[in-house]
Amino acid sequence: MGDEARRAPRRRHQRRRRPASWDVGCGLFGWYRQLVATTEPLQPARRIPEWIKVRVHEGEDYRQLKDLVRSRRLHTVCEEAHCPNIYDCWSRRTATFMILGDVCTRACRFCAVTSGRPTELDIGEPLRVAESIADLGLRHAVITSVDRDDLRDGGAEIFARTIRAVRRRSPGTSIEVLTPDFQGDLEAIRTVVEAGPDIFNHNTETVPRLYPSIRPKAVYENSLGLLRYVKQLAPQMVTKSGVMVGLGETRQELLDVFRNMRAHSIDVLTVGQYLRPSRKHAEVVRFYPPEEFRELKEAAQAMGFAHVESGPLVRSSYHADEQIPAGRSGLLAG
Repeated sequence: MGDEARRAPRRRHQRRRRPASWDVGCGLFGWYRQLVATTEPLQPARRIPEWIKVRVHEGEDYRQLKDLVRSRRLHTVCEEAHCPNIYDCWSRRTATFMILGDVCTRACRFCAVTSGRPTELDIGEPLRVAESIADLGLRHAVITSVDRDDLRDGGAEIFARTIRAVRRRSPGTSIEVLTPDFQGDLEAIRTVVEAGPDIFNHNTETVPRLYPSIRPKAVYENSLGLLRYVKQLAPQMVTKSGVMVGLGETRQELLDVFRNMRAHSIDVLTVGQYLRPSRKHAEVVRFYPPEEFRELKEAAQAMGFAHVESGPLVRSSYHADEQIPAGRSGLLAG
């Protein structure tokens, strides 16, 4: 919500009950909560539009998964980044496990994950993640991490150990990794690829013009080059990338990024709305209505992507098991 957002006046001591549905949103993953929806489109300084809405439901599966994460001392990007889809995903017994701690060495202006100097490197983490995935009986597991520029390999070896641990404990589970850019280190990328994930995901996030202000420690060419190198090492591996909209990009810039992705043999594309995690983060320049997401999906499909997910609440790991390209499911375990 923008700085000048208005709230309805309330009487002293008046209490309001939380409704069944809250309007929530996230940057790559951030929270917004607002009690009153509006149909006014493209007004980020006022209220979040009614199409940015999820239902809060803490069912039994949600509580069980939350208890499991606590008992195993694990991190999930669902919690650390305050993803609005957490209630849906956890109620479906799916989660995105975040390894390498919960402090990121970068400070991207869209992301709610804590940034700073990490002090944690838990070599027992891969086994605990694998045991949790086995306990949940997941058919498809997503493993991501914070950026760890403080480590020589950016955390690649821990990614590889986690993949191998999951394979041993859950041979019927397909594995998707959502990695940092490893600062363009080809050996680090090779380490992860040789561990054998089924899907290799790395998000491009935004258009190159906005990198200096939105993603200042990253390089656009590195993000695309990483996924092209994955294809060179393992042509059968599914590659995937995602972008946010609403940061000030133009439609033509988005289409250019889509074309760049296809030129780098990226198979799966996700497109979702950026929403501001806090006032410290980049402002929302524009809310895209659902029909524009449909138009972007059609344009991307025409470019040859094997699968495209495009919508206001789409995130790269949301319903990831449903984003396997048509005709490619045979590549995955189980």
